[in-house]
Amino acid sequence: MRYVLKQKLWSFGDDFLIRDASGETAFRVDGKVWSIGDKLEFQDASGRELALIRQKLLSWGPTYRIERGGRVVAEVRKHLFSFLRCRFTVDVEGPDDLEASGSFLDMEYTFRRGNRVVGEVSKRWFSWADTYGVDVAEGEDPVLILASTVVIDMVCHQESRKG
Repeated sequence: MRYVLKQKLWSFGDDFLIRDASGETAFRVDGKVWSIGDKLEFQDASGRELALIRQKLLSWGPTYRIERGGRVVAEVRKHLFSFLRCRFTVDVEGPDDLEASGSFLDMEYTFRRGNRVVGEVSKRWFSWADTYGVDVAEGEDPVLILASTVVIDMVCHQESRKG
């Protein structure tokens, strides 16, 4: 399934709108302004919480937890010491972790589970700032991949603001 993820430019906190291939609102991400560390609520189109994204404050490098029903279902971490290229791991329960790699500066990257591509993020079709196409493979959890894409966007933009 293909989605279009767009960050709202004139909002308090990190807010995103996610539309499906037909242009209908599929999800919203509401960044909480008055929290210690980043905290975002991933919602369906009607505003019902599907997941919570929280920054893990005491960690080596940028780390975020994705929670559902008060339970951590994934942890998104940026690899600090990867040779020649940036990588992120989406650590899920069991052995099926996701690895995101590619050009994060250009927002052109893939999510892989082992050797299988399970998601692709691309900015190449969009001229607007902070707008990406996200393809989620059949049978994969779109909330997990889209929430991980939001985390990667925030981490990459925090680093570009510092430098």
